[in-house]
Amino acid sequence: MPTPQALPTPATTAPTPLRQTVRGACPHDCPDTCALLTSVEDGVAVRVQGNPAHAHTDGVLCAKVARYPERTYHRERILTPLKRTGPKGSGQFVPVGWDEALGDIAQRLHAIAAHDPQAILPYSYAGTMGLVQGESMDRRFFHRLGASLLDRTICASAGGEGLKHTIGAKVGTRVEFFAEAKLILIWGSNSISSNLHFWRHAQQAKRDGARLVCIDPRRSETADKCHEHIALLPGTDAALALALVHQLIANDWLDHDYIARYTVGWQALRERALQWPPERAAAVCGVPIEQIVRLARDYGTTPAAAIRLNYGMQRVRGGGNATRAIACLPALTGAWRHRAGGLLMSSSGSFAVQRAALQRPDLLGQHQPRTLNMSTIGNDLLRPASPTFGPPVQALVVYNSNPVAVAPDSGRVVQGFAREDLFTVVLEHFQTDTADYADYILPATTQLEHWDVHLSYGHTDVLLNQPAIAPLGQARSNAQIFRDLAAHMGFTEPCFTDSDEALCRQAYGERVDFAQLLAQGFACTDAPPAPFAQGGFATPSGKCEFFSQRLADQGLDGLPDHVPNHEVPGSSLHYPLAMISPPARNFLNSTFVNVASLQSIEGRPVLEMHPDDAAARGITQASVVRVFNDRGSYLCHANLNQRARPGVVNGLGVWWRKLGLGASNVNELTSQALTDMGAGPTFYDCLVQVERSASEDNSNS
Repeated sequence: MPTPQALPTPATTAPTPLRQTVRGACPHDCPDTCALLTSVEDGVAVRVQGNPAHAHTDGVLCAKVARYPERTYHRERILTPLKRTGPKGSGQFVPVGWDEALGDIAQRLHAIAAHDPQAILPYSYAGTMGLVQGESMDRRFFHRLGASLLDRTICASAGGEGLKHTIGAKVGTRVEFFAEAKLILIWGSNSISSNLHFWRHAQQAKRDGARLVCIDPRRSETADKCHEHIALLPGTDAALALALVHQLIANDWLDHDYIARYTVGWQALRERALQWPPERAAAVCGVPIEQIVRLARDYGTTPAAAIRLNYGMQRVRGGGNATRAIACLPALTGAWRHRAGGLLMSSSGSFAVQRAALQRPDLLGQHQPRTLNMSTIGNDLLRPASPTFGPPVQALVVYNSNPVAVAPDSGRVVQGFAREDLFTVVLEHFQTDTADYADYILPATTQLEHWDVHLSYGHTDVLLNQPAIAPLGQARSNAQIFRDLAAHMGFTEPCFTDSDEALCRQAYGERVDFAQLLAQGFACTDAPPAPFAQGGFATPSGKCEFFSQRLADQGLDGLPDHVPNHEVPGSSLHYPLAMISPPARNFLNSTFVNVASLQSIEGRPVLEMHPDDAAARGITQASVVRVFNDRGSYLCHANLNQRARPGVVNGLGVWWRKLGLGASNVNELTSQALTDMGAGPTFYDCLVQVERSASEDNSNS
């Protein structure tokens, strides 16, 4: 581990501290994209709070981001380049200078690229959602190099594909209008934990008489606050949606005019849905028939009915089809006619980002590199050369991600990262599980220390982040690191000299007033209040496509259907329990896991179990349990409660492996199998068995 560095403290000699407030934006993977105000005294950030001038943030932050100074000034923050001295995974490093680190990295990449640049792979995701620090200078660098491309699928690709083939794009009901809805279905989302500002609108609707229904295998904190919780089995959402369509048809709760004018494939969908009476869906979903019938009646008879669909329900084999089935519902009832009706999964398609200007794909030139899926990194790092795969991955550059902790089937991921012949560079704030396997760790700035510009996938505003403090130690922004690395590689194109602020200006070009961003920190887009009130879907037909010809042309089913899980609940004698792995409330993926105040709130890695499942296995509250399947095993503490339905356990994540029991985490058990469309991961499509840990039994004997 690097030597902890002294934390900066406000100057005490100046009679009047220099105080200022700097406007910024939360960089984390959350729909809310909050506007921040950072209070700075004598160059030290002392407080981060929500910007009350930004309507969506309204001055309120989640408990995680409110502690951002604690994370920025953490005593284990990496503030100098580090070079590995011990075996891969040992965490043994020594400080080196930037020139030495960049020079050696450039030399190694040059040697690999001379043979085949596709042997070099960038690996990144949403450690920051910023357009500059997440997808600008880095993409230019790897395009110029001709490195393999990365298919960034690990969160939302199945749902995104489902939306594309139904309503055309990642757009939908504006979040603020949920406050006017009379029925809200919160489907596959723990909004209190992961979409706090939407929850504010849902609560307003509830106070005004709206009915709230939570559809989720887990009885989440959000489910506790809704009028009803439908605890369906993981991976059965499409069956529930098709049963709702069945009931809409049977009771004629349909807007025939909207269907005739603005949809395609109605008769085919009708025939498919009539195969899904509530009795069939109830058996598949593991819920009472009465719940399905009541939900259909409420939805079919409430004009201003809105669905907040989130990504939990698409992390199974049939995730794309499930998204499609649910996305058909508002067009059947005409809910899109109302600004408080319709559906929202993501609003990210509302933004006119100039990605070609930021990423410069033209720098590829004659290169036609392969694309590797980030969700199968475990297999790909262990795959030998072949005509179909190409060269083995020989160099890996990781930034904005912690794949050893967050990628599925982590036993395989660890094997891949442990290869002594794999040259690995990690840009990081801390020595994460992934950083332990690096040859070089390069210190990156946090959001308080750099420029960036953001879109949102929960609202429709653009946000600017200005640096509030100077970079700590020798930390450099991601964009600056790739700018410097390009210079060491001898890349002379002018685009590699663009500053971070210049990149912020390029992200939207003339489509957003940058002066306004500088002045207030955010700018509103002109997203329509009821985007599909009169059709105008972003599909080839311009209509809501119940039947997708594009899918049919790919040899896929043009209609949505229930696609059973790869690992169907109840199908295995050896692994009788289904497991989902939703995020722990006080973490965000693997970020904030090492923040002491949040870690103390979260306590320890736990597996939520229904008391009946625990009793059958002799497991008591707080027992150390072994959760296992053919892929691996995971030690944690049992938490017996009603949040887990019978037959399903909830492995809350994502703890760093080295901070858990037995140096593993819940992704030891998840698989690299992919979704029906979008090639996404199937984290919630997982069967396990649970037993008392032998180590606990021995310690108690």
